[in-house]
Amino acid sequence: MMEVGERTRRRVTLRLMPFLVLIYITAFLDRANVGIAKLQMQGSLGFTDEIIGFGAGVFFIGYFLLEIPGSLIVERWSARRWLARIMITWGLMATLCGFAGMLPVPLGVRAQFYWLRFLLGAAEAGFFPGVIVYLSHWFRPEDRPRAKAWFMIAQPLAVVIGLPISRWILETVHWYGLEGWRWVFILEGIPPILLGFVTLRYLTDRPEHATWLPDDEKVWLLTALRNEAQARTVARRIGIPDALRQPQTALLALAFFLIVTGNQAILFFLPSITDNMKGLSISWRTFVSILPYVCSAAGILVNGYLANRTGRPRLHTALPMFLAGISLASAILAGSNLGLVIAFFCLVGFTFQAYLPVFWSIPSSYLGMSGAAVAIGLINSFGNLGGFVGPYIFGYLRTATGRYETGLWCLTGSMFLAGAIASVRTNVSTPRAITPSIPA
Repeated sequence: MMEVGERTRRRVTLRLMPFLVLIYITAFLDRANVGIAKLQMQGSLGFTDEIIGFGAGVFFIGYFLLEIPGSLIVERWSARRWLARIMITWGLMATLCGFAGMLPVPLGVRAQFYWLRFLLGAAEAGFFPGVIVYLSHWFRPEDRPRAKAWFMIAQPLAVVIGLPISRWILETVHWYGLEGWRWVFILEGIPPILLGFVTLRYLTDRPEHATWLPDDEKVWLLTALRNEAQARTVARRIGIPDALRQPQTALLALAFFLIVTGNQAILFFLPSITDNMKGLSISWRTFVSILPYVCSAAGILVNGYLANRTGRPRLHTALPMFLAGISLASAILAGSNLGLVIAFFCLVGFTFQAYLPVFWSIPSSYLGMSGAAVAIGLINSFGNLGGFVGPYIFGYLRTATGRYETGLWCLTGSMFLAGAIASVRTNVSTPRAITPSIPA
C-alpha cells in the first residue's frame, strides 16, 4: 500500500496543479498575444514597432503597482477569492483591448491602446506571486521546486498552444466586420472570466479546509507544514521589515529585472522575427515561433529536476541565464543561415526560462512566510518592470535602425549581466527581534 506521504503529495498535485497550469496559460496568453495581434494591428492603426513595444511593456507598469499587496492578500486572506477576482478583471480588460480605438472615450487610438494595456497589467497584478505563495500552503519545502516547475511550464505552453490559435483567429475570424487582430483579444479574453467563477468553487484556501483530503493525509500534510513553521521560528527566519532590507532580496530583484528585460522582448517580437523569414510558409513560420517554447518547457523541467538532485539553487539559477545569452549571441552571429538561426533560437528557448522554478524557491529559504510573500511580490513587481524596458528598447531600436540585430545584442548583454548578479552570494542578516523557543 502506498505510504501516506506519497499518497498525499500525489493527491494534492493532481488536484491543484492541472487547474493552476490551465489558469496561468490563459493569463500568459492574454499578456503575450499582442505579439501576434501586432502583425495586423500595425497596418490597421498605423503603429510602429516602438509604439507596439511601449504598449506591450506598459502592461508591467500597472502590474508593478499592485504586486506586493496581492501576494500578502493570498498569505493572510483568501487565495481562492483573490485569484478569482484577478481572473475576472483581467479577462474583461483583455477583451476590451480588442476595441482599442473604438471606445467612446476622449482619447486617441494610441492612448487607448496604452491605457488598456496598463489596466490589463493592473488587473493581473498579484496573480503569479499569489500562486507561488499559495503553493507554499500545500507543499513542503523539498516538494516546492518540483511543484513550481510544473506551474512554470504554463508560460511556454501558453505560447505553444496559444500562438497557433491566435494565428488562426488573426487570419480567419472577421465576424461583424471586425478585423482578426481584434478577435484575438476578444476571444482569448473570455476564458479567464469563466475560469474565475470556476476558481471560486474549485480551489481550496488551505489544507484544513480540504474536504477532498482523507483524514490521515490531511493530518500528515498539516503536521509537515507545522513542523516547517516551527523550524523557521527556531532558525529565526526574518519577517517583513527585514525582508525589504536584505541584500539577497535586492540582488534577486535586479537579476530578475535583467532576465525579464531580455525574455519579454523575445516573447513579444519573436513572431515578428520569424515572420521576416520569407523563405518559409506561414505554417512553418508559426511552427518556428512555437519551437523555442517547446524546448523551454523541457528546460524548466530538466533544470528543476537537476536542482533537486544537486541542492545548488544559485548555480541552477545563474547558469541558464548565462547559457541563454550565449545561445542568443550565437543566433545573431549565424546571420542568414536559417537552419543555424532556428537551432540557436531553440537553445535560447531551452535555457531562457529554465531558471524559474529554482529562482522562486530562494526567497522562502531565508525568510518567514509573510516575509517571503513580501519578497516574492517585491522581486516580481520590480523585476517585471523589465517587461516594460525590454519590449520598448527593442521596439525603439528596431524602428530607429530598421534591423532586429541591434536590439538582440542589447538583450544578450542583459542576460549575461543577469547571470553574473544571480551568482553573487550575500550573507543574510539576523533580525534583531528575539523569537521564543519551541517548547519540547
